[in-house]
Amino acid sequence: MTQAKLKIKKGDQVVVITGKDKGKKGEVTKVLPAENRIVVAGVNQMTKHRKPSQFAAGGIEKIEASIHVSNVALADPKTGKATRVGYQTLKDGKKVRVARKSGETIG
Repeated sequence: MTQAKLKIKKGDQVVVITGKDKGKKGEVTKVLPAENRIVVAGVNQMTKHRKPSQFAAGGIEKIEASIHVSNVALADPKTGKATRVGYQTLKDGKKVRVARKSGETIG
């Protein structure tokens, strides 16, 4: 089975378009291309019960679980709304990602 090429990278601003966190925005902190999933800061939070260890105190902590990449869309750099991603080759031969709605290049 081949891996799908993800158009969303670590550090991108994304908008959740479906699910329990619909409408939330956040930054991508981790990309899991083998599973087509990403981890977004402040989205899909789960509680984790940790046992105390020699180095850290135990307790209940909130962690972000992964979310499927099809449930998020890149936030347009101009408006902040959800947009699709395209590619464009610049005059110097460099290939860049482009927001489809506004035409802005993505970091």
